[in-house]
Amino acid sequence: MENSGGIQASLSGRYALALFELARDGKSLDSVGDSLGALKAALTQALDFKALINNPLIGRKAATQAVAAVASSMGIDQLTAKFLGVLAQNRRLSQLPAVIRAYETLLSNHKGEARAEVTSAHALTKTQITALQKSLRARVGRDVAVDAKVDPAILGGLVVKIGSQMIDSSIRTRLNTLAMAMKG
Repeated sequence: MENSGGIQASLSGRYALALFELARDGKSLDSVGDSLGALKAALTQALDFKALINNPLIGRKAATQAVAAVASSMGIDQLTAKFLGVLAQNRRLSQLPAVIRAYETLLSNHKGEARAEVTSAHALTKTQITALQKSLRARVGRDVAVDAKVDPAILGGLVVKIGSQMIDSSIRTRLNTLAMAMKG
């Protein structure tokens, strides 16, 4: 797999690559991607789920049962549910957020699209995300998958990261730049 050398170097990357290859062979790349997206959202919204994956005191059996229940209640596809069980058995549930990021990168590379991490002060609407994707596509020359995050601390504007490039048009950065210029 091209462009996966850096991903394979990390533990979470090796898990993501294994999941990606199984999903590719089973022709379920998108359904696994959707399930991981739902888990990613659950990690930001459900504090008890986040506590579950980060608690080293929960035993293997209890963790395996808990993630099976979570997967069942969320309607997670079978491959991803089994994968969560493997993470629980290997005591690697804390790696889940990094595995999800690595899988998203592998999926984007497979589809020939770039991946952009976009931070805004307020949640972006679907229309705004579509317009941003169109603008970024014109800039990078290929389709762009947007991973939107909200950080009220930037006050306004956007911070966009595509690979090693970063475009920071946040109000916080502009104010800091102005403050530095005024100090002389």
